[in-house]
Amino acid sequence: MAEKGDESSEEEATISEDVVVTKYQMAAEIANRVIKAVASACLDGAVVLDLCEIGDKMILEETQKVFKKEKEMKKGIAFPTCVSVNNCICNFSPLRSDPPVKLKTEDVVKIDLGVHIDGYCAIVGSTIVVGCTKDNPVTGKKADVIQAAYIASEIAHRMLKPGGENFLLSDTIQKAAVQFKCTSVEGIVSYCMKRNRFDEEKTIMLNPSDILRKELKKCEFELYEAYCMDVIVSTGEGKPKHQDARTTVFKRTDEVYNLKMKASRAFYSEVTSKFDVMPFTLRAFDEEGKARMGVVECVTHKLLDPFDVLYDKEGEFVAQFKFTVLLMPNGPLRITSGPFDPDTVKSSVQLEDPELKALLSSSTKKAKKKKKAKASETPKENGAAEDTKK
Repeated sequence: MAEKGDESSEEEATISEDVVVTKYQMAAEIANRVIKAVASACLDGAVVLDLCEIGDKMILEETQKVFKKEKEMKKGIAFPTCVSVNNCICNFSPLRSDPPVKLKTEDVVKIDLGVHIDGYCAIVGSTIVVGCTKDNPVTGKKADVIQAAYIASEIAHRMLKPGGENFLLSDTIQKAAVQFKCTSVEGIVSYCMKRNRFDEEKTIMLNPSDILRKELKKCEFELYEAYCMDVIVSTGEGKPKHQDARTTVFKRTDEVYNLKMKASRAFYSEVTSKFDVMPFTLRAFDEEGKARMGVVECVTHKLLDPFDVLYDKEGEFVAQFKFTVLLMPNGPLRITSGPFDPDTVKSSVQLEDPELKALLSSSTKKAKKKKKAKASETPKENGAAEDTKK
């Protein structure tokens, strides 16, 4: 991550330049293919570990096929593949040593992953239900929460435009969720993205508590910004809790500390060389046991930030739609989308709020201005009008 006050960060390229847009879009094309492949493997009896490994392996393979001549260019996983089931909110990416988790028919499955090319990240997340099709659609609470998250994400896409405001967007997402007797998950954060980093000064937080709302800075979205928008909705209270699942995904911070344990130093050295600033999973290390040992001291002294596995209450269901948007002159350009078919979901609840319905039906593209009549055409048109009056 670039440190605050780094002059190079102030002069970095933005999506106003075609080459940057190209890198975002190439990363997005890979992310969209990978999440589709993982989703197609989410069958009854599938093991979550296998699904995560399918995603990570495919990202690494696909990114090696682009910019082959740019030997120094870094590319690969921007966020490890996570597969979170039913009431699990996010960040579940198990290790080989963990007890196997198998999918069952009608499980609500959230797939979340990211790809980067030269530090430009394309993040995507989507929700599917195992075994559900157009002929056998999901119904009940599961359908309600998926529909709520899907509609809220579509509204968010339309509101992510220059001049938009973070508090209004998060409040509108909650308003949409409530229509389906659901709630957006408290504290889930979406970021303005820059090369190799998230801009923590510009964030969108879902359903913030009173304390979090006071701490959160109000901000406006600006032209040529890129955002990772994460919409997560629950049938429950939407208050994230920890359970017994092991945290396996981490990211380096800017903190400095002299590690005491040899295992910790060796582990952190490998993190620095292999993953640089991008999030990683302990599964990516050849010696998992040593990685599990070394990570403890690194987290204790804040050299690494953990992406904790979070849950809502047992028996509740959580749905997610996560996407990357580029704020372009002709409107917000959504470059990542998961493999979701609205026809596989039959919710008994309808969106009734007129303001939300208007937002949902609005175009994501900026309306083109009508061309003014040329000066040479004006007299002719005026003359025609006068003839009509006569």
